[in-house]
Amino acid sequence: MTKDISETIGCDLGDRKSEICVVDAEGQVVERRSVATTERGMKTAFCRARAHVVIEVGGHSRWVSALLQSLGHRVTVANPRRLKLITGSCNKTDRHDAELLARLGRADVQLLAPTEHRGMQAQADLAVIKARDALVATRTKLVNHIRGTVKSFGVRLPACSAASFTAKTRALVPEQLGVALDPVYRALEALEVQIRAQDKQIARISKRYPETQAVSQPAGVGSVTALAFVLTVENKERFAKSRMVGAYFGLRPRKHESGQADPQLRITKAGDPLVRRLLVTSAQYVLGPFGPDTELRRWGQEMAKRGGRNAKRR
Repeated sequence: MTKDISETIGCDLGDRKSEICVVDAEGQVVERRSVATTERGMKTAFCRARAHVVIEVGGHSRWVSALLQSLGHRVTVANPRRLKLITGSCNKTDRHDAELLARLGRADVQLLAPTEHRGMQAQADLAVIKARDALVATRTKLVNHIRGTVKSFGVRLPACSAASFTAKTRALVPEQLGVALDPVYRALEALEVQIRAQDKQIARISKRYPETQAVSQPAGVGSVTALAFVLTVENKERFAKSRMVGAYFGLRPRKHESGQADPQLRITKAGDPLVRRLLVTSAQYVLGPFGPDTELRRWGQEMAKRGGRNAKRR
């Protein structure tokens, strides 16, 4: 704790109200209170002497951390995956969680595995990719709904891409299902227009980030994957080694070594699930039957030969 900071404040952020616990330099709780999770409420509660404020990553953590920093406080944004003391507590309340955050921040900040929020522009650009992903997921759900519905009438629609599904299958739908499925087809047409618009927007955004050209060089890595990767990493200098990036996206195997036992476990799945899914999809293409013969593909195939039941997935 720095000399100009004598208090540590744990703030358990809620959607409507947040709990605050203030611990002094001796570890005594000197204040507890509830505040509205609004800009006005936070300003009222934190217009005080500079303190060390500990919050968890969440839906409100981005704007709250920026606000508290503007008020002069030192802010630590804790990684919730490292807070099993809170999530696994048998006495889990917002009031108790706030106190635990304060005490952990007072003891050793590294226990909280502090994270940094990406910049507002990068977050806004990443939101475009996530919006497109939501549109694609909705399209997939509607396509599956149509396929399942017509199958019950003895019709099996031909295999085709989601983008061409409407044009290739609409005329094959039984007449009895017209009333039920016509609105779904109209929704699919509208979704396709929006997805193409998002693709164009992503292409324009990618031009602002030159790093995407390097990331998208391997066949199978498209502009969506490249841009999502670049925006999520944002500052590559914060990784001492390139191998650390895989662990950042949860692609490192879990470890549970004890004595002579060192089993092969599943990956940690830490980090952004969307980017991890995009990276895994690209890797599957590179190593799959349609992947071209490249140095990256040969490197992956050699890794798959190392043995063990998870060798291919590694």
